[in-house]
Amino acid sequence: MHLNTKFPDIFSLDKVTLFEKIVFDVFHFQYQHISIYHQFCNSINKTPSSVSSLNEIPFLPIEFFKTHRVISEKTEAQIVFGSSGTTGTTPSFHHVKDLSVYENSFANTFQLFYGNPQDYCILALLPSYLERNNSSLVYMVDKLMKRSKHPQSGFYKNDFHSLSNTLRMLENRQQKTLLIGVSFALLDFAKQYPMPLNNTIIMETGGMKGRQEEITREELHHLLTLAFQQKNIHSEYGMTELLSQAYSPGNGIFATPPWMKILIREMNDPLWIGQTNKIGGINVIDLANYHSCSFIATQDLGKDLGNEKFEVLGRFDHSDIRGCNLLMN
Repeated sequence: MHLNTKFPDIFSLDKVTLFEKIVFDVFHFQYQHISIYHQFCNSINKTPSSVSSLNEIPFLPIEFFKTHRVISEKTEAQIVFGSSGTTGTTPSFHHVKDLSVYENSFANTFQLFYGNPQDYCILALLPSYLERNNSSLVYMVDKLMKRSKHPQSGFYKNDFHSLSNTLRMLENRQQKTLLIGVSFALLDFAKQYPMPLNNTIIMETGGMKGRQEEITREELHHLLTLAFQQKNIHSEYGMTELLSQAYSPGNGIFATPPWMKILIREMNDPLWIGQTNKIGGINVIDLANYHSCSFIATQDLGKDLGNEKFEVLGRFDHSDIRGCNLLMN
């Protein structure tokens, strides 16, 4: 069967039926053109001829991005993003065919949830990510800073003193500001430079990355709300293996853009999609991943809350691919 290899128009999606049609088109395309995904689908007897519903589509364990080049056949990557990993772990690599797709994805998502970047001064505390030159998060934030066009937008690796001065200046000017940071850096900054931030959104991007003792998202947000006198702390949910992000305006409740969807798999049966309000493994459909894999089983635990909302509750331990490790060699 001849399949269209042209990237689908995902950024104007507005109907569930259209989303599902594109999902099946993408599934058929990726089964035919992404070798490791083809092998994985065959190994669990889930092929286009046997899959008839969204819940039956196979989700590739995210670990394959550590061991295989996940990209469509005869396709060259324009860029390869790498994960940070922690000490003793193997990083993941995402071979991205077209950077414009990633840029359209994060720009449209930011517009959807936060409006025009030009309305903000964007500041970033991403020290562990800045230590690498292939971070997809740094790439996204840098492009959003450029779109903001604010002269004070910028990265603050470890210079908390300068960051505090900039924030105070922006607060005095009542400038709408976004401070995005990795959890351990935001927590360090909060301990050293607590201050009321009335015009600033604080957004955390994830865990401690082995730099400090892990704490829950609720504990982190509580400490940050006290330090900065905030009502809510925002969160970003993204990863190297994805080209789309989900955002939370507070309380750890995330929402996705129309071209991204979260499904929750059963903890003891990774091929079975669970029910709403049940805790399980987070599966992600990311239609922006057209030339890599749009169907990814992450190592995160979460809960589908319905109405395209979800929570992230933690992570599986490192042992668990649960019977799906037959292609990991």
